[in-house]
Amino acid sequence: MTAPSSITVTSTAFSDGGTIPGKYTCTGEDVSPPLAWTGVPPNADALALVVDDPDAPRGTFTHWVLLDLAPDLSSIAEGQVPPGAKQANNSAGKASYFGPCPPSGTHHYRFTLYALSDATALPNGAKLDEALKAIDAKAITRGRLTGLFSK
Repeated sequence: MTAPSSITVTSTAFSDGGTIPGKYTCTGEDVSPPLAWTGVPPNADALALVVDDPDAPRGTFTHWVLLDLAPDLSSIAEGQVPPGAKQANNSAGKASYFGPCPPSGTHHYRFTLYALSDATALPNGAKLDEALKAIDAKAITRGRLTGLFSK
């Protein structure tokens, strides 16, 4: 996805390039970490969040996709899906958060927030490829927080 990067994404649970605490992974409670962001442009109509692992053995594994978040939203609480947001299927085929769980080695987990020109209008449980294509087509800017994890 090629949108320019002007959004800053942060978490109180880990820093950019830091280790993701076990609580947010398959070795812990497997809940989504708290996230916050700044720099969403005023012309954004919606937001989307994609959490993926580019180091997965069979290619990028998508852990979580949130669609059509309100553009004035500036954070997501731990383990929460914001009101009105939709969850597309992840690479495991479930419309939910699937925490980091690398088979071996240290993997990079990218929490990328996209500002969209229009809402995707996709339903809960939308197919992953449809969701990613819709985000790519509507993305006007993005921001990323990358965390590391190894078992």
